[in-house]
Amino acid sequence: MAEKGSAAAGLHGRRGYPAVRCLGIAVDENNVRPGALQLIRELRPQWEMARVKTKLFTDGITNKLMACYMDEGMADAVLVRVYGRKTELFVDRENELKNFQVLRAHGCAPNLYCTFQNGLCYEFMQGTALGPEHVRRPQIFRLIAWEMAKIHTIHANGSLPKPSLWYKLHKYLTIVKTELITKASNPRFRQEVPSLEVLEQEVAWLKEYLSQLGSPIVLCHND
Repeated sequence: MAEKGSAAAGLHGRRGYPAVRCLGIAVDENNVRPGALQLIRELRPQWEMARVKTKLFTDGITNKLMACYMDEGMADAVLVRVYGRKTELFVDRENELKNFQVLRAHGCAPNLYCTFQNGLCYEFMQGTALGPEHVRRPQIFRLIAWEMAKIHTIHANGSLPKPSLWYKLHKYLTIVKTELITKASNPRFRQEVPSLEVLEQEVAWLKEYLSQLGSPIVLCHND
């Protein structure tokens, strides 16, 4: 739930990028609106709170996302993204913030307004979520390829990013290890999900094979 008392602000600083405001507010992922409005009071003090509209987006899997706005067309909307519970186990939030700033500096991300205890607030970009019928169009998939290539050419901190694939895969396996052991007695689970040993062998094979390809290490989209 939203933290009671002061929403004392700090700043996240990173050399070469604007400092990001950090608010001491926590938002309840199961009841986003009260905490989101508390954030809006800090970010948009000129807004009349009784007239602020909200829209909860339901497409996310790990995070909750709510837009707060005054304009009917949502041109002034602020997005409040609340991290899902325990997602910090496999997402490096500090690194996520750094990447957000790098992408914004290269025109590949919206404006970042602030961070709070369990999320981010940033600019709402007007547009349409692309589906299969869109990405089949040559004019659309060419634009997507162009934007992805743009991201791949970004050098974080003036140098190529460090590879994170193998670290991430091993971290995932460590996290799911307990779950695999707990469900190992379920016949259907044993039939459909490889054992931890098999998964570890597959990761080792991938690392050995892919490391020989000489593929450049680039900043990329996590999906």
